[in-house]
Amino acid sequence: MATKKPAAGSSSRGSKKERDVRTLNRIVEVADGVAAKSLGGVEPTLQVPSRTRTNTIWNKKKGILQMGDGCQERQLFNLSQAKGFMQSLLHAESIKSLIEAEKTLSLRGMFYKGLHTVAGTKEKTFADQGESDGILEDLEVSLSALREELHIFAKKAGTIVGNITLVDSGDEIDCRHMGSGGYAIPSIVEPDVIQFKKCEAKFILHVEKNTVWSRFNEDRFWEKHNCILTEGGGQPPRGVRRLLRRLHEELKLPVYCLLDCDPWGHYIYSVLKQGSISLAFESERLAIPDAKFIGIRARDYIDCELSDDVQIALTDTDIKRAREIADYPWFADHKGWQREIATLLKNGFKMEVESLITKDISYVTETYVPERLKKKDWLE
Repeated sequence: MATKKPAAGSSSRGSKKERDVRTLNRIVEVADGVAAKSLGGVEPTLQVPSRTRTNTIWNKKKGILQMGDGCQERQLFNLSQAKGFMQSLLHAESIKSLIEAEKTLSLRGMFYKGLHTVAGTKEKTFADQGESDGILEDLEVSLSALREELHIFAKKAGTIVGNITLVDSGDEIDCRHMGSGGYAIPSIVEPDVIQFKKCEAKFILHVEKNTVWSRFNEDRFWEKHNCILTEGGGQPPRGVRRLLRRLHEELKLPVYCLLDCDPWGHYIYSVLKQGSISLAFESERLAIPDAKFIGIRARDYIDCELSDDVQIALTDTDIKRAREIADYPWFADHKGWQREIATLLKNGFKMEVESLITKDISYVTETYVPERLKKKDWLE
């Protein structure tokens, strides 16, 4: 249920304006640096922090992945780097115009805004959106500015329902009355856009897919157990991860993850908990080191007395991926996770959360999750 409220207070608008000024100044500094080198007869270059595994550091004390200080130099007169150099300046110019116009664009919109054929050639500025998105991520780390600060958003890919009231751009959203579809989590969920109002929830249950979320919502799990229920459409996008982090950090709500028993489910949990290599520069605002994995577990095939019908054979890719995940520094020294992955490999098959439906349509909401929470039976 959404109710129109006055816009957020002047302090929010003020901080947003200060943020825009800061981002604009950084863009101008980059442009001035390129101009100064050009006028001085020196080849213009751009320094772009490396978003690679080798430049990613595991901060054991904080429990998150962080970006190192490694950089790549992008040179204008290097044939293999010239296109990336010009693409960076092209997108920087578009971002500057967005901020000055106080408007936002989607990732897809940014691709089209910068897309054109270079004069005098048949060469297009961007081959596809993937190339454009990569340049935008380069600009984020180069400018030390979040995507939201660049006025860019991604498509919505997550849902929330439960005992909390939000304020989104001045509209009051009662997540207790969102029907069967729930409230779509926006891409930008920073405090100047989303504020938390009334919250009675005691914890957050994050599930992997909308199909599982729908079962929990239809069974009113969030109402019976006084919680917030979210899903991220598989690997959750930044908006979902950022909202979960804010709910956990600002409202002190524990986060429990219900994901598939396969390398993909384990990887999703890893990303939620420690962060990802490609977005290591944002781990401080996205990762939730205290997040807990409540299932589904490899031992559940025996413990829950499931039938052979739920078994999905592991592929060679699954096996390779599982072993890679077991070697992650944050899992390598964790006996529980080593046992979990070893059991998965020994079983030779994976299972989806939906496999619990073979027990009963509402077994996962009425028995499985409540028992796990009561017994504090989880991995972390």
